[in-house]
Amino acid sequence: IKRAVVTGGAGFIGSHIVDTLTAKGAEVLVIDDLSSGKRDNLPANVCLETLDVRADGVIPLMKEFRPDTVFHLAAQMDVRRSVDDPLFDCHVNVFGTVNVLTASLESGAQRFVMASTGGAMYGDVDIIPTPETVLPLPISPYGISKLCGERYVGYFNDNGLPGTVCRFGNVYGPRQDPHGEAGVVAIFGSRLLNGEPCTIFGDGTQVRDYIHVSDVASAFLAAAERPGGVFNIGTKVGTSVNELYAILADEAGVTDGPVYAPARKGELQLSTLDPGLAERTLGWKAKIGIEDGLRSYIRWLRENR
Repeated sequence: IKRAVVTGGAGFIGSHIVDTLTAKGAEVLVIDDLSSGKRDNLPANVCLETLDVRADGVIPLMKEFRPDTVFHLAAQMDVRRSVDDPLFDCHVNVFGTVNVLTASLESGAQRFVMASTGGAMYGDVDIIPTPETVLPLPISPYGISKLCGERYVGYFNDNGLPGTVCRFGNVYGPRQDPHGEAGVVAIFGSRLLNGEPCTIFGDGTQVRDYIHVSDVASAFLAAAERPGGVFNIGTKVGTSVNELYAILADEAGVTDGPVYAPARKGELQLSTLDPGLAERTLGWKAKIGIEDGLRSYIRWLRENR
């Protein structure tokens, strides 16, 4: 990869992909409207265009830059917001994706990699850990719009733009913002270090597949080398919210337990991903175990508050 565009590159996951690309000597153009991303997440020498992925300016900008690879991470990713405003969710995740795909094709890109979702994609399924062969049955507008985006990647793949989709689990790690649409790890970590109580909705036995952001970044680069597929990017390991809290609280030096509140309507009880296809096809495997990852995140948070 010599020249890459990263949409959403100033965000939590995108900025780690930018770091990995620049470390390998690639020239990177970031397209990000900074609605949730931050300029501070990027190296000073990386070019940032503050632009919405739906904007008319995306196509001429990318045609001028002429990337060989495009990583598309810009998205509306808040499930609750998608329920409240399905039209906005559709605009960003469907129209925005088609706009970036069109720009990629017209600018001569050779590879396109899109960020998608595992948990919201498969819905409530019987096969756990879930492989890609399970029919996606998303139950939220967010999951539906991401599935629609995936299908457009498939269409463009068949019509001249080799494309890959990465469906990842619950990503956590440095730079995750505890505000806005953050994951539970960032919220708990921030509250524990501030001496504030943490609320668990439900009984805390709900299980997710938590994956460290550095593992996700390496998966994206591996996916760029092998276009034409849909890959789960997870660990196959399920961790309950109670277990998660226990590890984070221990590293933060907090002995108090969490506060429990009624379960949220429509929340999945069990979701882990089977990453076997990515292991076999991409030669990729998650390296950071949940306990090491959570403890290192608390240490990073403590140093960077």
